[in-house]
Amino acid sequence: MKWSDKDKTTRRARMNKKGNGTVKTTLYYVLILLAMVMVVYYFFGNGSDRSPEIEYSTFTEQLKNGEVESFTVQPSNGVYRITGQYKDAQKVDNDSGLSVFGTTSSTSTSFSTIVLPNDSTLNEITTLASDQGVKTEIEQESNSGIWLSLLVSFLPLVIIIFFFYMMMGQQGGGGGGGGRGVMNFGKSKAKEADKKANRVRFSDVAGAEEEKQELVEVVEFLKDPRRFSALGARIPAGVLLEGPPGTGKTLLAKAVAGEAGVPFYSISGSDFVEMFVGVGASRVRDLFDTAKKNAPAIIFIDEIDAVGRQRGAGMGGGHDEREQTLNQLLVEMDGFNGNEGVIVIAATNRSDVLDPALLRPGRFDRQILVGRPDVKGREAILKVHARNKPLADDVDLKVVAQQTPGFAGAELENVLNEAALVAARRNKTKIDASDIDEAEDRVIAGPAKKDRVISKREREMVAYHEAGHTIVGLVLSRARIVHKVTIIPRGRAGGYMIALPKEDQMLMTKEDMFEQIVGLLGGRTAEEIIFNVQSTGASNDFEQATGLARSMVTEYGMSDKLGPVQYEGNHQVFVGRDYGQTKAYSEQVAYEIDGEVRRILVEAHAKAREIIEEHRAQHKLIAEKLLEFETLDAKAIKSLFETGKMPEGVEENPFPSEKAASYEEAKRALEQKDAEKQAEQSETETKEITPDSTDDKTV
Repeated sequence: MKWSDKDKTTRRARMNKKGNGTVKTTLYYVLILLAMVMVVYYFFGNGSDRSPEIEYSTFTEQLKNGEVESFTVQPSNGVYRITGQYKDAQKVDNDSGLSVFGTTSSTSTSFSTIVLPNDSTLNEITTLASDQGVKTEIEQESNSGIWLSLLVSFLPLVIIIFFFYMMMGQQGGGGGGGGRGVMNFGKSKAKEADKKANRVRFSDVAGAEEEKQELVEVVEFLKDPRRFSALGARIPAGVLLEGPPGTGKTLLAKAVAGEAGVPFYSISGSDFVEMFVGVGASRVRDLFDTAKKNAPAIIFIDEIDAVGRQRGAGMGGGHDEREQTLNQLLVEMDGFNGNEGVIVIAATNRSDVLDPALLRPGRFDRQILVGRPDVKGREAILKVHARNKPLADDVDLKVVAQQTPGFAGAELENVLNEAALVAARRNKTKIDASDIDEAEDRVIAGPAKKDRVISKREREMVAYHEAGHTIVGLVLSRARIVHKVTIIPRGRAGGYMIALPKEDQMLMTKEDMFEQIVGLLGGRTAEEIIFNVQSTGASNDFEQATGLARSMVTEYGMSDKLGPVQYEGNHQVFVGRDYGQTKAYSEQVAYEIDGEVRRILVEAHAKAREIIEEHRAQHKLIAEKLLEFETLDAKAIKSLFETGKMPEGVEENPFPSEKAASYEEAKRALEQKDAEKQAEQSETETKEITPDSTDDKTV
């Protein structure tokens, strides 16, 4: 097996890193051991000698009285240490060891004391020992005392230096993929993608075929640049993925990382900015230096709007840390030194706030819009996420895709995940159409609140309100079809009606938008006709209707009075750009805009009243059936509107746990169902195991 130069370098670096770690660990344990020795020596005395300490006067008195049997004299650190044995056990006061214990009294047959090295003291001890016939030994000075003395003197300093070194080492090298500490604030936090851990491929990304093709071309350029350079093509400097949240921008980048045969470095835009000035620019330099050393390489910056916003938008001068980081990023992508062999892929959902210098060719040559998928794309996305989910025969993913207009990839994945959870809650082995229908409602409006206490009158008002939306939607069905209506509260809604477009629309006409406004005002109109009241339940209807009417007037030029002029843009507000800017129209035009919006809403309200008055019988019938069944699907609504009867086969909800008024009731219902299932299984097993009488005789 042959190793390439890169593999050898990587292997050598890992071995060096491992060796350094082993040396550090060994040094750490050696110093810990020395510290323990010092602590033992400090608190418990001189290691091997544990004899009680007595005073010199006490020793001479006991020597005179003939209580000492023998002793040894040994020089130690400039004094003489005397250790000996008593003839009989003596009571001594022991104050050695831990000071927290104080002075203790005990009996001992051994002792130790310290005397000064002068002639008079030694002569006195020698004379007393000779008179009493005490055995005396002389030993030379031990070297261990010197080493212990040096250890006690220098070990605290060594420990302080070691711990300081360890802290600096952790701060400098910890964290991987760029230091987090004091010495490495300027290092990039980008991590090289692990090909073994990343299993995402382009086959896992559905509903974005054109976007995938653009990125596949980038990967192919890195793998085989000669095919493109032969035609004079220049490698793209950067690719910007922009689009709403959840459309798969980061997923596309993961697929590039999985497919690319080159180093792939990923980092978030917020990782550049730190509390210290200049750190962001330093991290950008370090990131690109690392990528250039391993070129060809790919750098992925997620949420680039964190550092790529327009300069001068800080409202506090131009010397801003984020702007310094952006300036360095601009230089690295296409500056004086160039950036050969490194492609930058960035993702954002706020491309409108990015600096124009970042978006020019030479930096981000390609700007790919990753938008919401169409019905074909939604079906492909659902098929990808349904690979590991058992689906029943009545589930048609094409129908599910038609029922989820405007859903992004993340929302479609959430629908199937919620459907699996619902099916598990209902004790099913497969996910059927009713589970997916419930999951769609959960994603759109939230879980049902069936235990909410609602008065009879309020429930009737909600039923007639939703029936008003339904009647208007049935009559004005040129672009949209009523899919479902329910009075079961979900989230903030007391009830809702879902109208789906007949087909995906990229463009909307003036008539389509007006019909939507009429449908939104159908609920309030029904309340006024039936109950002669105006409730707060129509607040969200008015919010949507007013927004549509204002867009017709100010953005799309659909007002005959004001003409084909755009007075307001459809971009999101960016304070750094829009702060202090005056409106592009006069106060007189603003007054006329308000008048036109009001006129459209009044006309839509009159149209809704006309439709409901004309279909009072169907309106009442749908409201009554809503009070009875709570939820009506498209088939039931159409049958009631055309024939005045419910279609055959309509049943109550077969899942009692979802009709329970409390958690305890739901739990008891599920426990009862589980007990019945276990009883059936045990009964079946008993029938299979129990032998008949013939088998008994044979056995």
